[in-house]
Amino acid sequence: MIAGHFGFAAAVKSRERQVSLWALMLATVWLDIVFVPLFLSGIETIAPVPQTHGGYGNLVIHADYTHSLVGALALSVLFGTAFSRRWGWRSAWVLAFVSFSHWLLDLIVHRADMPILPGNIGGLPKLGFGLWRMQSVVIGMEFALVLAGAWFYWRAARSVTVAAGRQEWRAALAGTLVLVLGLLVLALDVTGILD
Repeated sequence: MIAGHFGFAAAVKSRERQVSLWALMLATVWLDIVFVPLFLSGIETIAPVPQTHGGYGNLVIHADYTHSLVGALALSVLFGTAFSRRWGWRSAWVLAFVSFSHWLLDLIVHRADMPILPGNIGGLPKLGFGLWRMQSVVIGMEFALVLAGAWFYWRAARSVTVAAGRQEWRAALAGTLVLVLGLLVLALDVTGILD
């Protein structure tokens, strides 16, 4: 779902122009960035779905801290707060929301492997609608998010360049770059290179 996260961030950028695109892109993968050291230390793990070799949509992610509902909320608020002095509280809340959107999109595709409380304290049921069981649907959903993100980003870039009296090719280039990079990330993810 990596490309879908980036597509969503590009779409948000089209509406929240005061927030830097790099910060939005970082926000949308913040939970995964925090996941990496926990994974490397063995605290959080990834395992292939039984009877598969893993890969796109065939992994069970045991991210009981970074991808728990409460953990994701806390990490998202922390991320947004870190930018509050730089860009103000409105931008901080936008960044926190984009960071938490990662959990919301993961909820749709993950199998029931996302706990409510960090560490799955109390053994509450784990969440996840499991759309990854239908890989072609998820690929289509990610493709749509990338296309929508590139479209909204291009439209916003176009209106800014026209208003500033600049040539429209700059907006076309920006939108095309967002689209091409999003599709490249999707292709790398689907082929298993990013796993």
